[in-house]
Amino acid sequence: MQILVTGGAGYIGAHVVRLLRARGDEVIVVDDLVAGRAARLDGLSVTRMELSGDSSADELEALMRMNRVEAVIHFAARKQVAESVVRPAWYYQQNIGSLANVLLAMERAAVRRLVFSSSAAVYGSTEGAAISETDATQPISPYGETKLICEKLVTAATRAFDLRAASLRYFNVAGAGWPELGDNAISNLVPMVFERVDAGEPPLIFGNDYPTPDGTCIRDYVHVLDLADAHVASLDRLAGDADGHSVFNVGTGTGTSVREMIDVIGRVAGASPEPRVLPRRPGDAARVVASPRKIEEQLRWRPRRGVQEIVSSAWEAHRWSAKRQ
Repeated sequence: MQILVTGGAGYIGAHVVRLLRARGDEVIVVDDLVAGRAARLDGLSVTRMELSGDSSADELEALMRMNRVEAVIHFAARKQVAESVVRPAWYYQQNIGSLANVLLAMERAAVRRLVFSSSAAVYGSTEGAAISETDATQPISPYGETKLICEKLVTAATRAFDLRAASLRYFNVAGAGWPELGDNAISNLVPMVFERVDAGEPPLIFGNDYPTPDGTCIRDYVHVLDLADAHVASLDRLAGDADGHSVFNVGTGTGTSVREMIDVIGRVAGASPEPRVLPRRPGDAARVVASPRKIEEQLRWRPRRGVQEIVSSAWEAHRWSAKRQ
């Protein structure tokens, strides 16, 4: 299959690209290389493009026709929640504009399959031990709002032309399938704690008075390689008899508290730092855990890796990166 992957040089995108190439698919990567790194792609060339730009739809259409693209996996987006609060208009332009250009190009080039990278941020203030795809979507950040609007745009596109689509709402992604593909964004909990361990500083816990067993927030952590497998399963389903737009949670259904995660990180890193507790951050829910029932039933996808493997693989990637700096 000929597959266009936008944002394919990013942390998650590179894992999906590697899986697709390993099974024999032809992959074309488009990335602006702001957050992505071409070195993740094992020599595969990257078409550098700002997808929200005025000429991007035309450029993408030409690229799709030239490479006879059959499907698109769309990762490319801005994804920092705090940044989206400071720059909301830019986030709307970047995330919604990029998807609009991708869909325009797909319609013109008659590309009929799309897997869209969404986020559990669409649930916003919805919380609980088993959040399902039918629960309320009430995002609390411009980033989450853009992802929800993008989902609505995908739904509208499936009604407007012969498009089959799937949107994957990720929960907390971590780990590494290969050391060289690790997550370098220290805005995420696992690499953030690694950085503080390296600096000899205590990990930070924002609030320890939540209504949870140890007082800290509980989240659903999914291994990035399991998430990559979910993309491949979604793509294969679109090649079958699926139609319209399907939305799937990608999580494990198991919650891990911030303190529990820090304890695992300490054991893996060979350190036992006592966390520093700070006041709660605005908007942090006590418990956010996916119900993965729908994706398990319809795609036969199940997570195969737990928290220990997530942290161990992330630590190996962290050490690999440190040796090359």
